[in-house]
Amino acid sequence: MSFNENVQINAGRARGGGGGLGGRGAAIGGGGGLLALLIAVFFPQYADDLGIGGAGADTGSPYGQYQQQTPGGGSQPVSDEECSTGADANRSTDCRVIATTESADEFWGEYMGQFDTIDWRQPDLMLFTGNVTTGGCGSATSATGPFYCPADESMYFDTDFFATLSSDFGATGGPLAEQYIVAHEYGHHVQNVVGWLRYAQDGQTGVESNIVRSELQADCLAGMWAGQATQTVDPESGEPFLKPITQDQLAQAIDAAGAVGDDRIQEQYRGRVNPEAFTHGSSEQRQAWFMRGYETARQNPDINQCNTFQARSLDI
Repeated sequence: MSFNENVQINAGRARGGGGGLGGRGAAIGGGGGLLALLIAVFFPQYADDLGIGGAGADTGSPYGQYQQQTPGGGSQPVSDEECSTGADANRSTDCRVIATTESADEFWGEYMGQFDTIDWRQPDLMLFTGNVTTGGCGSATSATGPFYCPADESMYFDTDFFATLSSDFGATGGPLAEQYIVAHEYGHHVQNVVGWLRYAQDGQTGVESNIVRSELQADCLAGMWAGQATQTVDPESGEPFLKPITQDQLAQAIDAAGAVGDDRIQEQYRGRVNPEAFTHGSSEQRQAWFMRGYETARQNPDINQCNTFQARSLDI
């Protein structure tokens, strides 16, 4: 999905990495994306099978992983000269992450404003290179991939990760895959604010587990953003953030949602499917919940349509 060239971007929306308060909160891994490297990020238990570098020491959580901080990392500030318009977002990955976040800010801020019982606040956005110390989820490196830390309500991205998808693993999808990942991580923040995210932190796995419900819900919330993205207006330029979504682009989003289903990954890289180890849902479920969010946003946005924790069945 391409941004309208005249959309205005605030480079200050992202802060540089480095500092933080330490701690051992649970970082919430991403969902969606393409090919082998994403599997190592979203399914670290399969990383050894793929011959990909590990994603850090296991904290005991099926969805959080960390590494000790190593030399050479730190902040990755973005200047106003680099990121100021939608044209910059179409050209630069850093700018695209910021612009997608700002689009989500507008959509979710307006949507949540109708609920008096929800104390809406935007997530912080951290761009870093090499490694970072979070404000509540310990230290992480680029190998961890994009993640959300509920303890400091921040999304963390080393955007070199996206370049690695293409240069080292030949991944396709480009900007669409990047926007999908940002929207999914933003979905975890929505869950945190609403109060749903806490249900996923019981350490259980399996087809009906809360962690699966949480990840499918984040897919649904990403779909809600996508369904309204071409109607969400940048308040500075007065133009929608994104150009109309083509059917091919929508098909790519659906494929991305299914590319990292538990069943597909297990079958391809372990030769068998073990439902008791599911942490993100099946490919069919991920596609269905993304489309559920997309369709409700296109018609009449309703976050309750994404309430996987009350769903009798996750197969829709």
